[in-house]
Amino acid sequence: MERAGNDHKERICIIGGGPAGVSAAMYLQKKGYHQVEIYEKLNKVGGKAWSPRFEVNGESRAYEMGAIMGAKTYYAVHELERFAGIDHDGPEMRRMYRNADGQEIFPFDPQKEFSFGKLAGLLRMKSQMKKLVKIMDTKYKGYDLYGHVGVAKGRYSGLSKEESRALHRVSGVNPNLKDLALPFDEFCRKNGVEDVQKIWIAPFTSFGYGFFDEIPAAYVMKYLDTTTAIEFIAMRLWTWKDGTQSIYEAVNRKLENPVHLNTEVVKVERPDDGKVYVTVRQDGTERTEVFDRLIITTPLDHFLTYADADEDEHTLFTKIRHEEYVDFLATFRPNDGPTISGYIFDNMTPERRGHAMVYYHRWKDLTDNCPCSVYALRNHAGDEDVPYDETIRKMTDDMAICGFPLQKRLIEQETYYCPHVTPEDYAAGWYDRLDALQGRRGTYYAGEILSFGDMEDTCASSRDIVGRFF
Repeated sequence: MERAGNDHKERICIIGGGPAGVSAAMYLQKKGYHQVEIYEKLNKVGGKAWSPRFEVNGESRAYEMGAIMGAKTYYAVHELERFAGIDHDGPEMRRMYRNADGQEIFPFDPQKEFSFGKLAGLLRMKSQMKKLVKIMDTKYKGYDLYGHVGVAKGRYSGLSKEESRALHRVSGVNPNLKDLALPFDEFCRKNGVEDVQKIWIAPFTSFGYGFFDEIPAAYVMKYLDTTTAIEFIAMRLWTWKDGTQSIYEAVNRKLENPVHLNTEVVKVERPDDGKVYVTVRQDGTERTEVFDRLIITTPLDHFLTYADADEDEHTLFTKIRHEEYVDFLATFRPNDGPTISGYIFDNMTPERRGHAMVYYHRWKDLTDNCPCSVYALRNHAGDEDVPYDETIRKMTDDMAICGFPLQKRLIEQETYYCPHVTPEDYAAGWYDRLDALQGRRGTYYAGEILSFGDMEDTCASSRDIVGRFF
């Protein structure tokens, strides 16, 4: 249900103080809504954009335990920057590549470890990359929108990612878009571009978004549209000196009604009187607040555990899957740690789940004394999950194999990551069914599942929800 008019006196509840919740509040405020309350059960804003500070050599600096980077195609994030009066002022990103034995490799440099077979492979990859760019702009016109409404039916409708009309709503018909429901590896085979997976895998699988045989191509190509992928390849990336969390902290400071921290939503009731009753727990005390409308930005499958979910919500939300992404921030022996970020390509396969896939060295000037974040996926559809403790052990061993024995893990966590639906449910129109529920019972669904689990798509989805319905 599209909103015909606006009542800026409405009282609106937002569940979640991550990128989706904070950006939704910003867009509501910009539209003239003043009675907006955001509830966040943790003691911080930013959600998975978490940038804890640690002291090295007497200086406190931000490190990343979630989102790391952006690019020039992060149009929604840039709107948040402008609102908050900040800029992407962080350290330059650098990288190298290793195999499972810890040895440095040069998969994209034809002059290193030269062979005619390698040269032929790189030329083939380059040719397929050009082919992919062309077919995405022609055969799959309309793929590069935020969100998934209509795709399973061969339509596109949403905010554009094209630079010339970024964040403007566009729509159209393209039956070929139905192919985006295929697993990404099958999508690549269908279009004769199998080798591009070798390029896409580093910024996708190693960043916790799943394996190409289980994730619909729509998620891969909407996150890593060809323009964004080229920016990743060229390392023309944004970072923030105080971490990605600082974006949402800065926006929160500009909100008329900042996030209520340490405030957990424990019950949502939506009776027939048209109101939404939200019970929150804060400092051990519960209270119930009454709202006109509700925006959910936290995981929708978790919503089932505390809300009066109806049959439609239960049917859809129980189909959501997610990745089990493990990371830790570690120190190493003095003068004996990494000096540059590293991708371990051999570990980006389902068979090697639980192993370290990438480590992030953030501060170049700290050289081999910089704490590093290390990341691994421990699940794959159809396979048994690698236990958490075993994953931590494998990751620790992998860093030692690379020549960097850990001194101490400063922080470790497992994150509910990249909510998505299966290729079968995607093709069956899951997103169109969800969109048909928007606004019913005064409830709107936002967050990662609406488009993709990166902060740009998440913020853009909030912009879209506010723009369409408020």
